[in-house]
Amino acid sequence: SERAPFSIAKAFARKVGAKGWIGMTWPKEYGGHERSHLERYVVIEEMLAHRAPTRAYSTADRQSGPVILRYGQEEIKRSIVPRIASGELCFCIGLSEPNSGSDVFAASTRATKTDGGWLVNGRKIWTSNAHNSDYMIALLRTSPPTEENRRHGLTQFLIACKSPGITIRPIVNLTGGHDFNEIFFDDVFVPDLHLIGDIDMAWKQATDELAYERSGPDRWLETITALTELVRVAGPQPGEKLAEGIGREVAHLATLRRMSASVAGMLQAGKTPAVEAAVVKDLGTNWEQALPNKVRLMAPPVGDSDPDTNDDRFEQALRHTTLIAPKLTIQGGTREVLRGIIARGLGLR
Repeated sequence: SERAPFSIAKAFARKVGAKGWIGMTWPKEYGGHERSHLERYVVIEEMLAHRAPTRAYSTADRQSGPVILRYGQEEIKRSIVPRIASGELCFCIGLSEPNSGSDVFAASTRATKTDGGWLVNGRKIWTSNAHNSDYMIALLRTSPPTEENRRHGLTQFLIACKSPGITIRPIVNLTGGHDFNEIFFDDVFVPDLHLIGDIDMAWKQATDELAYERSGPDRWLETITALTELVRVAGPQPGEKLAEGIGREVAHLATLRRMSASVAGMLQAGKTPAVEAAVVKDLGTNWEQALPNKVRLMAPPVGDSDPDTNDDRFEQALRHTTLIAPKLTIQGGTREVLRGIIARGLGLR
């Protein structure tokens, strides 16, 4: 799915939107469907299980739409959110910068006030799908941090990705695919209408946004095909050692699913489970990162698998998941950042 042409992903987004499966939990007045977070969870899980090409809408559905609904100006909510729900618009996230890594609150890309809006200058990096996106929600520096609060001075803006002054440079990953990008802003004009939330106070908004991103099954199922392919090639009667190994990983999977679903329940209750989401992502991405190597060690020798299986399919899945594994504990917050969030939530720092 992640290797499917974007035109296929875009057409799929339209079909998913027509089914009412984008913006499922959002108010109907903004194009949503007022379903529960647990219902949305089931849909996401099924999409992941079938490796559906969701990249044209997943970011907007998961976090951009909720942020606009919660903090955006009314005109923007009415003009943008229904187009997300229909599958029309694709979003990316402007958080990471070349000199600040996972420390998003050290952002230095600046928005300076001008007549009718703001001028943006600086860079963002590791921006997934920016080259295909219509809009970005960017975290920008609007004033210096204070001694009391280093998070002060950050503001979120909605930026059209085709705006004059934006240059997008591709970053090719280990698989040879182009997903990541570096974005250059040179006096990019953003109208006042595209201000999201309060000036200088976006740290709370960004924390909420990352909670939406970190808790779902899409954050710990990226390498699951390695395990499902192992089960397939093992056949209906695997050896005792292999069966035990598969059972151990399925037990991990079931535990993560229960934890992740509980966060969906907290969102349904109107809570902001930033700490709980960080726990799920920390445990989940560690598990999915280690999974390809565990599968490799468990795999039956060539020729010993079920004769009706296709070993090439297994090897292809294992090759791909091995190549993407290094990024999994970095994207959306490194282990160190996540554990810092957990420590603060427990009152340990």
